[in-house]
Amino acid sequence: MSTDAQTTVRPGSAGTPVLTLDKTKPQPMWIDSARRLFRNRMAVLGLIIIILLVLCAIFAPWIAPKSYEKQVLKDTNAIPAWLPSLFPSVKPIGSPGGYAKISDVYPFGADYVGRDILSRLIYGTRISLSVAFIGPLTSILIGILVGSIAGFYGGWVDNLIMRIVDLMYAFPSILLVILMMAYFRASFNGGAPQGSLSWTLNRLDASFGGMLFIFIAIGFTAWQQMARLTRGQVLGAREREYVLAAQAVGMTRLNVLFRHILPNIIGPLIVAETLAIPAYISFEAFLSFIGLGVQSPTPSWGSMISSGAQAVRSYPNQAIFPALALALAMFAFNFLGDGLRDALDPRMRGVS
Repeated sequence: MSTDAQTTVRPGSAGTPVLTLDKTKPQPMWIDSARRLFRNRMAVLGLIIIILLVLCAIFAPWIAPKSYEKQVLKDTNAIPAWLPSLFPSVKPIGSPGGYAKISDVYPFGADYVGRDILSRLIYGTRISLSVAFIGPLTSILIGILVGSIAGFYGGWVDNLIMRIVDLMYAFPSILLVILMMAYFRASFNGGAPQGSLSWTLNRLDASFGGMLFIFIAIGFTAWQQMARLTRGQVLGAREREYVLAAQAVGMTRLNVLFRHILPNIIGPLIVAETLAIPAYISFEAFLSFIGLGVQSPTPSWGSMISSGAQAVRSYPNQAIFPALALALAMFAFNFLGDGLRDALDPRMRGVS
C-alpha cells in the first residue's frame, strides 16, 4: 500500500460527505527501496552469500585449516574418502585400477604439489572480491566524472571526450588487457636496478600478490561503459524543471551537477555497476587461467581451475570446486544486482 498522503471521504453529521486528508508521512526513497529489496528473496540470498564471502576473505587466516602455500609432496593429489562416491571415475588405491591416495586430512583434497584445496579456495576469495570492489570503484570514479562533464557541458567538450571514449571502446578490451599485462610483466620483472620505477612497481605488485597490474588493467578499461551511461543520464536530466529552476536562481554549473543531477541519476548507475561485477570476477579468473593473473603461490580461483583442468579426468575435484566457488560468487552478485534494479526503479515507489 502506498504511504503517500491520501484523500478519503467520511460521512458528516448531517449525512453529507466530508473530505479529509490522510496525513501519513511518506517514507524516504532509500527506506522504501530497502524495503522492496529485502522482500526480494533471491536478492537477499545473494546479499547473504556476498557477506559470507567477505567474512571468509577477512578471516581467512583463522578459517582456513592449513596454509595456502604449504606443500606436502607425499600428499600430492590426495583425495578425501567421500570423493569416489561423488565421482565414480576416481579410483582410490586398493580398488581395481586404483591410483588416487586417500587422505581425510584434506576435506576437498590436495592439488598437484600437495597444497590444501579448501584453504586455497578460502584465500582465493580475497582475490575475486578485491576485483569485485576495485573494478566498480574505478569505473564509478572515472566513468561518472567523465560522463557527467561530457553530458552537462555538451558542445566541443562533449565531442572531444566522447570521441576519446569511442576510440578506446572500439579496441577489444580483452586484447588490450592481455597486451598490457604481458608488457607489465615483461618490463617490470626483468631484473630492474634497485630503487628504479620498475623495481618499485615490481615490489608493489609482489606485495599485492600479483594484483597491482590487474587493477591497473581493469581500471584502464572498465570506466568507458559507465561514462557513456552517465552521459546519457545527464543529457536526459539537465533539461528537467528542477535543474532549470536551480540555474534560474543563480547556482553555478558544478553545484547544479553535483547537488541536483548526480543524486537523481546515481540509482541506475549503481545498479548497472552491480550487474557488471560478475564480468570483473570472470575477467580476473580468465587472466589467471591463461597465466597473466596473480603470481604463484597466491591462490586464485581462475589459476586453480587452470591447473585443475589439466587433470580433470583423474582428479575432477581440483577444477570443479574452484569453478563452483566462482559460479556461486557470480550468481550472488547477479541476484543482488537484479534486486537493486527493481528496488531503485522509481516506477515501483510506493508499491508493495
